Amino acid sequence: MPDINIGDVTAAYEGAVGVIWEMLMGEQIHAGGEQETDILARAAGVNAGTRVLDVLCGLGGPARHLARTYGATVTGLDATGRMVDEAIARTENVGLGDRVTFRLGNGLDMPFRSGIFDVVWGQDSWCYVTDKDRLIRECRRVAVPGGTIAFTDWVQTGSMSDEELHGLNTFMLFPYMETLPGYEKLLRRHGFIVRECEDLSEDFASHMHRYRDALTGDLKGRIVGLLGTDAFRDMERGIDLWVEAADEGKVGRGRILGRKQ
Repeated sequence: MPDINIGDVTAAYEGAVGVIWEMLMGEQIHAGGEQETDILARAAGVNAGTRVLDVLCGLGGPARHLARTYGATVTGLDATGRMVDEAIARTENVGLGDRVTFRLGNGLDMPFRSGIFDVVWGQDSWCYVTDKDRLIRECRRVAVPGGTIAFTDWVQTGSMSDEELHGLNTFMLFPYMETLPGYEKLLRRHGFIVRECEDLSEDFASHMHRYRDALTGDLKGRIVGLLGTDAFRDMERGIDLWVEAADEGKVGRGRILGRKQ
């Protein structure tokens, strides 16, 4: 595994990395945008009055969507100060500050009392976490009895050499990628009944191709302006690695839901 920690991730997202991924993926910064958020929300039973904790919430796009569309009360947690500050500002700008709040903090040591959230939520962001076992344990702690864990994530779906894994993880600043069976095992270990574990990898390659097309197309000039030519080429090479791995079925995404016993 590459030597990547929370400081590396927050440093990158305090800078241009978060801006660039928003350019490529939109404000929600996860594959599929609002459509995927709706699918996960319906599966998790989010509705008016549901208390949601969005772990590694980024800019808060999903949190605002859950409040605006479903009437949920949402708390976002993220370790990157710039992302939290921007999430707060955008939420106030659209008049949702009474239903959506944000906290700066670490998902491995959440600054919340036990048993207060109906749904613990994440979208394509837990791949950045160094200790996923501890993360799931914290998710269980803050969930109410019978509460739901609902998340999507980028996962390893095929065999790879150490060199391939190192290149993919280092580019994305992932300490490692979990597998879908690995996530199922973690949920069961920490007292969740697994309700759904769906492989979403079939369209993952198409997302990666779109990100590469956007990077090298209309957005190229803006990104070169932010990063410089050499760094842009490094990013292009990194996304090429991900496109190739996705095309070969070695990386993908999954949707996982569980209920706290």
